[in-house]
Amino acid sequence: MDFPTIWFIIIGVLWTGYFVLEGFDFGVGMLLPVLGRGTDAADGEKRRRVLINTIGPVWDGNEVWVLTAGGATFAAFPHWYATMFSAFYLPLLLILVALIVRNLGFDYRGKRDDDRWRANWDKAIIVGSFVPALLWGVALTNLVRGLPIDANKEFTGNLFTLLNPVSLLGGIVTLGLFLTHGALFTALKTSGQIREDARGVATKVGMVTAVLAVALLLVLGTQYGGNTWSWLTTVVAAGSLLAALGANLAGREGWAFIGTFVTIAMAVATYFLLLFPNVMPSTLNDAWSLTVDNASSTTYTLKIMTVVALVFTPIVLLYQSWTYWVFRKRIGTQHIPAAAEPVAAGR
Repeated sequence: MDFPTIWFIIIGVLWTGYFVLEGFDFGVGMLLPVLGRGTDAADGEKRRRVLINTIGPVWDGNEVWVLTAGGATFAAFPHWYATMFSAFYLPLLLILVALIVRNLGFDYRGKRDDDRWRANWDKAIIVGSFVPALLWGVALTNLVRGLPIDANKEFTGNLFTLLNPVSLLGGIVTLGLFLTHGALFTALKTSGQIREDARGVATKVGMVTAVLAVALLLVLGTQYGGNTWSWLTTVVAAGSLLAALGANLAGREGWAFIGTFVTIAMAVATYFLLLFPNVMPSTLNDAWSLTVDNASSTTYTLKIMTVVALVFTPIVLLYQSWTYWVFRKRIGTQHIPAAAEPVAAGR
């Protein structure tokens, strides 16, 4: 196996790590208006603080994965990076703005004891979670479908090129998967009525998402170069989602969360298996497609990157695993003080 192929796999793993981790905190953010409703204003505020506290210690660490994936793509496949970021300029700008607004929401909602202040920042968290959850799916699906790329490796389409039915379906599927993933994470991390409500949301959203996800993966597999491996990961993704819904109905939130974790991982793997050996197929001429070979850096660059990855990746994984272990206990509204008080991000 040559270095470009190895780095294509590594980048696939990095994007997988991002979606399975950031996916559930996107889901929790989008569920604030659903699971954050209480019997009165005070109870509702407690429930929303519980939801935010479930992801408070980990959301910023989860975002590191997208920075690493983007940086690795830039270093290992500069032509892929340049063409992709040119083609997806507006969607990626919207994602970046949404993430900034969302992060500000986490940091600032507890800085003032004012209902309107908190409500406005809650909206920032909700919208900042919704936009990336939708647009990442649109972008990834467009990669598999192919884009109008000319002989100079330049994107010749426009925004409406990206807003096609299949890619929009891809965005809706990632949105549904993240909502389900987030609901199951909430059920796993909370106690009391929030836990029960989260399980109910996971079942309802998960059933709809399962149908849409199967339809999407069937379309991609039959029309865009499905192979034995991509069909295998498709079957595993579908089976894992059904198993997750079954475990959720049985009250086994841990297994249910693992199920959606595997579902998202296998869905991303399916995308990358459908892409290979291309990284950005051209719909204008197959000869103009960007591949792992014609879009990669030099062998020497990839060798240095491999050494760096071998040294630092285990350190990052150990640290992030330790963070999740430290904050593993369930929380509930009984852990939230009756009177709202200014809090730091992550409380």
